[in-house]
Amino acid sequence: MMSPPVIENETERLASLHSLSVLDTAAEAEFDELVELAAWTCHAPIAAISLIDEHRQWFKSEVGVGTAETERSIAFCAHTVTQGQTIVVPDTMLDPRFRENPFVIAGPEVRFYAGVPISVDDGLNVGSLCVLDTRPRTLFSDERRALEIIARQVQSQLHARRLER
Repeated sequence: MMSPPVIENETERLASLHSLSVLDTAAEAEFDELVELAAWTCHAPIAAISLIDEHRQWFKSEVGVGTAETERSIAFCAHTVTQGQTIVVPDTMLDPRFRENPFVIAGPEVRFYAGVPISVDDGLNVGSLCVLDTRPRTLFSDERRALEIIARQVQSQLHARRLER
């Protein structure tokens, strides 16, 4: 398993993330509905809005994950944040970044991952909207497009939340 590399502008990225005041907050319908839509649109049993802080991946909203957070070092979404573009992994067992990940080799035995970065403040990636499955597969082009559109709506919700404060 390959841990995600640290991002060049990590200090600025973390400052942006913390300025959102969203970490460790209660569930919100706006985010829950977007995650549900992502899962439904991509026919995926697992979907989440994941935010990556210094040490962890925290889920603002999730379907099928069953936990509030994981270690950053094993977070699929940390790779999406680092790469800054949509990642589609058709079979995690064939990808050196993920094949030894505890979520691949043990429960829930994730075999497919697709994640779109969530950006704020001129492109600082603070998290990811992702869908996962327990079987190898890929995304059709319309599913990928829909996932990217939903991710932009997550960004819009985060931006609106910041403006309200």
